[in-house]
Amino acid sequence: MSAMFPWLPPSLQFVGLLVLSNIFMTFAWYAHLRNLADKPWWIAALLSWGIALAEYVFQVPANRIGHTELSLPQLKITQEVITLLVFVPFSVFYMGEDVKLDYLWAGLCLMGAVYFIFRS
Repeated sequence: MSAMFPWLPPSLQFVGLLVLSNIFMTFAWYAHLRNLADKPWWIAALLSWGIALAEYVFQVPANRIGHTELSLPQLKITQEVITLLVFVPFSVFYMGEDVKLDYLWAGLCLMGAVYFIFRS
């Protein structure tokens, strides 16, 4: 796939699109717990599916652009790091969860994964 934004390096396009994708993904997966808790599950599922469509609009080109420079395992580990970077603020600011020390430990584990997947 050719670059969507030729003035940006593919790696920045990949990361930027994945951040957008993960924002939509996080809302699709978890926002119904706050906003639709009193509705039947199938309504939440249909609305989440609609949000997930927007996720895929960003995720598919992100992975195609990223795969021009990165291996499949590198794409996956990068996605997991971005997921945590999006999820923690969502959890704290949108869902009202407390910040936990476990977020730090999870982040450190992911940094170890980043090191090992990108070291070669």
